Amino acid sequence: MPEGALLRCTECGQWISQASPERYADSMREFDTEQGTAPNAASLQRRHALAAQRIERLAHLAGCAPSALRLLDIGCSSGAFLEAARTLQVPARGVEPAPAAAAGARAKGLDVVTGTLGGAAFEPGSFDAATLFEVIEHLQDALALAHDVFRVLRPGGIWLVGTANAASWTAALMGARWQYLDIASHGGHVSFFNPRSIETLATRSGFTVERIDTRNVRAFERRQASAPVYTLAKLGTELLSPLARAAGRGHDMLAWLRKPAAPA
Repeated sequence: MPEGALLRCTECGQWISQASPERYADSMREFDTEQGTAPNAASLQRRHALAAQRIERLAHLAGCAPSALRLLDIGCSSGAFLEAARTLQVPARGVEPAPAAAAGARAKGLDVVTGTLGGAAFEPGSFDAATLFEVIEHLQDALALAHDVFRVLRPGGIWLVGTANAASWTAALMGARWQYLDIASHGGHVSFFNPRSIETLATRSGFTVERIDTRNVRAFERRQASAPVYTLAKLGTELLSPLARAAGRGHDMLAWLRKPAAPA
């Protein structure tokens, strides 16, 4: 990469960027806007439907109705996931370190704290479930956050982590062309997880792994190939997607982690 070769953990396969602290801080500024990471109008309905599915499953795993699910969205930006939760009458809260994005969320009437989870004044066991979507790859110390999540979840609570899979066939096919690795295209991406490194993170922070799902394969970004080549590659990778999912080699990764229940 332009910042230097990625570093790889020989134990769990985690990849780490060598971006300088200055480059990292500069790339993160793109998220501090009132709009944050809000989806565009074209994808809003699809994103809300996907959020609803995830909330239903979180409630099922937590053993409660969605309307009773005490949910925390970590790194909530301007609140797209929280808005979806509100349509389901889920009592959701958020925490967001970018001040402008957090203010944008509150302007929509959402309950969002500005700052990090470690600095928020949430009591231990305050939540049944926590979500972390497209955030963990930005963290320079994911283990510290994992311990904070463990503290604010009640025993038996669920932590849902969404990120890309560095052990995916997409990463293998695209190599340095994989835009997920490019800090210029995806600000703040400095830590790249795979199922094994997620399991390591879970174990070291006290969580158990309920399951890890992966899906989708890509060979090219749209601008990296001519239209005919891109179309043919897309057809081929769609055929590979079920195999990638079964093998844990899909591009999009969701990890469902549980805080162990308190002893009887």
